[in-house]
Amino acid sequence: MKEAVISTPRLNCYGSRVLTEGINLEQYKKNPILLYMHTRSARLPIGTITNIRIDGDVLYGTPQIDGDTDEEKIIAQKWERGTLRMLSAGLEVIEISEDPALLVPGQTRPTVTKSKLNEVSIVDIGANDDALQCCKIYENGNVLTLAMDEDAALLPLLKKNVGPDGEDGGDDNTQTLTQFSMNRILMTLGLAEASTEEQAVTAIRQLQQENDTLRLARITDAVQAAINEHRIPADKKDHFINLGKKVGLDDLRETMNLYNPVKKPTEVINPNGGSAPLNLKWEEHTAEQLMEMRENDREKYCKLYKEHYGVNPTF
Repeated sequence: MKEAVISTPRLNCYGSRVLTEGINLEQYKKNPILLYMHTRSARLPIGTITNIRIDGDVLYGTPQIDGDTDEEKIIAQKWERGTLRMLSAGLEVIEISEDPALLVPGQTRPTVTKSKLNEVSIVDIGANDDALQCCKIYENGNVLTLAMDEDAALLPLLKKNVGPDGEDGGDDNTQTLTQFSMNRILMTLGLAEASTEEQAVTAIRQLQQENDTLRLARITDAVQAAINEHRIPADKKDHFINLGKKVGLDDLRETMNLYNPVKKPTEVINPNGGSAPLNLKWEEHTAEQLMEMRENDREKYCKLYKEHYGVNPTF
């Protein structure tokens, strides 16, 4: 897998910046999970980050994608091709500073001087080591989402200068908020500031197509999991995939969860659960059983993986 930038002290999508030397990595190194788009509730981690290192003021890491699901395979392929090439840090803010010496042109929020790395995600729009560095900020374990002019106690907007008459004296920063917002849109699309509207529209359409592909993969994985759990019949797979396209992944899962799993003969023989018998095929295992097998019975996992895909797993 290709190494990539996780974080730098450049301006980020919140109008703040994070000092690399202030990022605490100790806890993350014990559990270096890799997510996709900072999403935890809808899916399991897609892999891990290896070779975490700091070079100068840049934090680097190498993603290792498991490839257990169709979605993960698509993400891994796009990472190798370079379609997806951005990592984003999920950070918990510990200390901030409004020290002018730590501010840069265009900055609208304080500098994060101390933080803790909670997770790293592959994202479609994220880090750019030559311009904006996007990240996710966590507050009490929840993602903090800030609009350009939205204030918040954790990361408040910087105060503007006020003249002797009480009027707004303007911002000392060389970029206005409007200019910063427009530049951020272009930069997060991977485009130069001088890019045309047509180029921006083309880039957005390409991202939409890629997101549609990943959305379909997530829906397909969810339907296959429901089939594996014997909640829905296999011959209704296309029906539920089409339903997922219409109502979305969350509503699809809620609908499929209304169906009670049909007990298999193996479950009658082994009513206490546990790992599935070895004679079951790959597609007859649930995602949780495959995850448990990969961690606790590598030999069995590799055997079933090769029988299903025709090659040995590389992770």
